[in-house]
Amino acid sequence: MNEKDFIKGRGAQQNVHNRFEQNVYEIRDDFLEFCRVEGEEADKNKTQYIPVFPKTIVNKVTSPDVGMQYSMNPYQGCEHGCIYCYARNTHEFWGYSAGLDFERRILVKKDSAKLLERKIKSKRWKARTIVLSGNTDCYQPAEKKFKITRSCLEVFHKYRHPVGIITKNSLILRDLDILKELTKDRLIGVNVSVTSLSEETRRILEPRTVTIKKRLETIRMLTENDIPVNAMLAPIIPGINSHEIMNLAKAVSDNGAVSFAFTLVHLNGAIGQIFTDWIKKAMPAKAEKVLHQIQECHSGTLNDSRFGIRNRGEGRIATQIHDLAKLARHRHFRGKIFPKLNNKLHEQYKHGQMKLF
Repeated sequence: MNEKDFIKGRGAQQNVHNRFEQNVYEIRDDFLEFCRVEGEEADKNKTQYIPVFPKTIVNKVTSPDVGMQYSMNPYQGCEHGCIYCYARNTHEFWGYSAGLDFERRILVKKDSAKLLERKIKSKRWKARTIVLSGNTDCYQPAEKKFKITRSCLEVFHKYRHPVGIITKNSLILRDLDILKELTKDRLIGVNVSVTSLSEETRRILEPRTVTIKKRLETIRMLTENDIPVNAMLAPIIPGINSHEIMNLAKAVSDNGAVSFAFTLVHLNGAIGQIFTDWIKKAMPAKAEKVLHQIQECHSGTLNDSRFGIRNRGEGRIATQIHDLAKLARHRHFRGKIFPKLNNKLHEQYKHGQMKLF
């Protein structure tokens, strides 16, 4: 790999064509031209925070193999830069590239808490777990600045509404005070993503995420405060982290996780091109082997959109991975159960007052 050609601190190494190209925003060239005329140096790798104002925030999830009914995303795009992230494709809907734009241009929904409150106060709404976030990480670096996720958690607590969280950032511990209140009524479940125990692997797969040590500490801290944790060992990538399943399961279990889930990597849409470009630069010696093994799990393609199969894969390699995960559950999670969240309290608090039991 040529160090000069590799963009440090980012996952994607390029912007790729947006299939909705008529909606693409052309900002960068104007900005660079301004810098040239004014004599200023352009920081090409700087993250931009762009406010957006959607009319709704809670999304009904229609995909049958995702495992959630409703989700909400305070941010679109994610500075973590995970090279495999399925959410990259959604950045194209906003007129940006799924590559570097996804990591550098973060869309910020500042009205998220107000929109959430309006939704769950509706007479027609019946409490179901809403997941923060089904798409991009609600505790990515932008959250330290904007605190939108915290304001949403305050709404969930106010109305005693169940909420799930998916994150790989230890910033969640900032909100431990609210999480402790939510867990008293079984209103919170947290999913912490741990993709590898190797820091070298983590740095190139997920360049702007916290260390593995920090993630395991986060699982332990949440568990010590009675907040149930499911570890997301995802995605499993043949030839990169597939050999770590047993050790990953032991590590998260030892730190208190009560369950784990995993998905087999699939590189839909623009992600196939982004991942292929990245691995040839980041892991040139094993690039072809890894790509071929991923293809073997998806009928010879990187692009697999078949419900029920895309996250599981098929074939010899996929079967070996599932067998190893089954053994890991038997060995390290026997007797552990992730609790069902409480949907019953919400109606009593919806209008700001308790009803008689």
